Parts: sequence; C-alpha cells; structure tokens
Amino acid sequence: MATRDARPVYATDRGRLCPRCGWPADDCRCSAKAEEPVPAKITCVLRLEKKGRAGKSVTVVAGLPRNRAFLAGLAAELKRACGTGGTTADGAVEIQGEQRERLRPLLAAKGYSVKG
Repeated sequence: MATRDARPVYATDRGRLCPRCGWPADDCRCSAKAEEPVPAKITCVLRLEKKGRAGKSVTVVAGLPRNRAFLAGLAAELKRACGTGGTTADGAVEIQGEQRERLRPLLAAKGYSVKG
C-alpha cells in the first residue's frame, strides 16, 4: 500500500536523507542547523592542511561561529589581505597557500584570540 506522503529516506549515491528537507543528512539544509550568533570574544585556531587537496596547502582558520554572513565577510577580508583565493566551510575559513604568519596579526588586530 503506497501513500502519498512517502519520501525516500536513503539514496545509494547520497546516503541517509533528512526527513524534513530531503537533503543528505551530512549536508542538511533545514532549520536544525540554525545560524549561531557571533560571540563578543572569538577564539580561532590556525592550521595548515594538505591532506585531500592534491598536495596543495591550505591555511584553515577554524573555531569560528557558524554564521554565514560573518564567515563570508571575514573570508572576503582575509582573501583580500592575502591576495589569494579561499572559501568558507562549516565554522571555518580556508585560505589558499601557507598564510599563517600573515593571518595571525590580522586576526589579532580584529580582537580575536589566535591559537596555532
């Protein structure tokens, strides 16, 4: 007996699906992952990653609040200051290349506590 409300819960190419929005559970778009407010004091972690990037190095600024507008603005400012590309991830900003020494004073000047 089929019902009209039947929705897939698993897709072979994407894995488990969210019952609310239908997106893959790892990349759910529904309100369960609401945007975090930006705290007054931010502690971020700088790290260099190479794994899974075909040998290219990427500087990751992690430990940031999961707020799309905040991350987009910070990423644009850091990319402009370093003169390179980058992107935002879940609570992190990725800047192409080894940029830790350049980013540390920029983030400290914004009042962030920087580790790494």
